[in-house]
Amino acid sequence: MENTGLLYGFYFVENDKAISIENHEKVDITSSSWLHFDYSLADTQAWLENESELSPIVVNALISEETRPRATIVNDGILISLRGVNLSPNSDPEDMVSIRLWVEKNRVVSTRKRPLLSVTDIVSDLQHGQGPNSPAQLIVQLTERLMARMTDTINDLEDKVSVIEEEVLASENYSSRSVLADLRRQVISLRRYLSPQREAMQQLLSEKISLFSSEEKIRLREVTDQLIRFVEDLDSIRDRAGVTQEEVTNRLNEQMNNRMYVLSIVAAVFLPLGFLTGLLGINVGGVPGVDNSNAFGLFVLFLVVVVIVQVWLFRRNKWF
Repeated sequence: MENTGLLYGFYFVENDKAISIENHEKVDITSSSWLHFDYSLADTQAWLENESELSPIVVNALISEETRPRATIVNDGILISLRGVNLSPNSDPEDMVSIRLWVEKNRVVSTRKRPLLSVTDIVSDLQHGQGPNSPAQLIVQLTERLMARMTDTINDLEDKVSVIEEEVLASENYSSRSVLADLRRQVISLRRYLSPQREAMQQLLSEKISLFSSEEKIRLREVTDQLIRFVEDLDSIRDRAGVTQEEVTNRLNEQMNNRMYVLSIVAAVFLPLGFLTGLLGINVGGVPGVDNSNAFGLFVLFLVVVVIVQVWLFRRNKWF
């Protein structure tokens, strides 16, 4: 196994501690084992194509750059692609990390490009004499850990949308609009992968797959139910975020309309006043009151009367 891109390898021993496989060892592919590779390495691709004894369809699926969650029966095995939230430092959870697995009765071959903490947890358990002791148990524990790590992310999104809803209802501060837009983007991205992953989990429960025992299928069903709840929660968060954004937009439009209404009233009040002052301010002969010392006061009084009449007409017509 020298220079194969192998990250982790273990032989499963029933009711006993798993035996670690080092990178330089020759692997007995007939023994119950788990081999985990970095598919981006050329050595990994060469081993899968030349030494793994896997069909070209399976090899292509394990090294494919782009993939969506699925579970497909191929001959006597299952080709599984799953995704987990990206909890690495300085990363976005919705940038989900993929893992591809080929599962047979006595062997699991998995590949990834970026580290997945759920896999790291299982490796740590195996190194300490715990963890799964068969390929089927490995799949069950992997799916359980993937769901467990998604819980905090989904709950965090629910908390964020609740805080934004409270801010919008309790105050007129709409500075959280950018946060709301980013929240909706995260939800859409997460649901994009969790929805097909739900279908993949349901496929694992198919009667055609005899790899899992009754107890393991019960655990897979619990994982599937949890995943379904996650998808439903994401739908709820998306709808709540959409309603909140509509409320923010309506309130902003209402504020704008109120301001435009006030400006319109002010303009309507001063329009006749401006017309009268402009008319009497022209520098031509015949302007009334030029020779009368009381003309200015009388004109101001006339303008006040005009304003009073306008206000009365506006109120009568219920314009304000």
